Amino acid sequence: MAKRLFVPGLIALLLAVALLSLALGSSGLSVGETIAGLTGRGSAAQVAIVRHVRLPRLLAGLLAGGALAVSGVLIQGVLSNPLAGPNFMGVNSGAGLAAILCAALLPGRTNLVPGAAFLGALAASLLVFALARRTGASRITLVLAGVAISSILSALIDAVATVYPDALLNANAFLVGGFSGVTLSSLRLPGALIAIGLALAWGLHQELDVLSLGEEVALSLGLPVRRYRLALLTISALLAGAAVSFAGLLGFVGLMTPHIARQMVGGGARGLIPVSALLGAALVAGCDLLARLVFAPYEFPVGIVLSLLGGPFFLTLLLRQRGGRTG
Repeated sequence: MAKRLFVPGLIALLLAVALLSLALGSSGLSVGETIAGLTGRGSAAQVAIVRHVRLPRLLAGLLAGGALAVSGVLIQGVLSNPLAGPNFMGVNSGAGLAAILCAALLPGRTNLVPGAAFLGALAASLLVFALARRTGASRITLVLAGVAISSILSALIDAVATVYPDALLNANAFLVGGFSGVTLSSLRLPGALIAIGLALAWGLHQELDVLSLGEEVALSLGLPVRRYRLALLTISALLAGAAVSFAGLLGFVGLMTPHIARQMVGGGARGLIPVSALLGAALVAGCDLLARLVFAPYEFPVGIVLSLLGGPFFLTLLLRQRGGRTG
């Protein structure tokens, strides 16, 4: 009975975070002023603040949080590794490298960035998976290999930024992760990709449950393991790549959120996917609100806030792994 209350509770939390995100900031607005600005009945300043600044940031946080959280669910399930996540498996860095290369080599073609980020995320995830298949690495070794690949890709990102210093005016903000300057028009294509990815992930929740049991068990149950593993990794790359294209390299969302969601609804993907999406959306939007309020009127990048939360969380998981209490 208690588990059934988690989804309504998360929806209520999400609505509260959304309202606070629209109302609070360097210029505080009342609930009435926020609604007036959102509906276009307020003053010109209220409409500009709510519609053109805070609403795009809110939607960006919700989309990025939900996408990265579900991407983490898929990667952890496919690899049967609770320590896996988009940032540790090279997905985020691969998407970021492809996005920056696209912006550097094809200036002015910003419409190609989401597609490039998707291809970069897919290539990075397939590279990690191929290494795991070839070496038969353990779960911990696989995570360390993912961290190494992420470091290499991050170094390449720095190299591109050095060779093409004017390619991205907001390169630093992109590398740290944040939503400054996001517009509604820039969210249309990534938002559509994320919606497709979430729908596909939900449609394959049964196959994900079987894969999470291990390759031998999945094969014994008649599941075409390679086909579905590739499909789920592609969906994970789609979600992470679309999110990175407008949010930058946000870390730890895909690692933290699935673990918290499992404590709420268990490990079944049918409940884990929607709860993780809601929780990830609330987490990122809430952290973005916190980042805007703590040092107001100055803005603190949300990627830093997430790293400050995610670093200790990951260390805790490593200690539990060492103690043999993490799957």
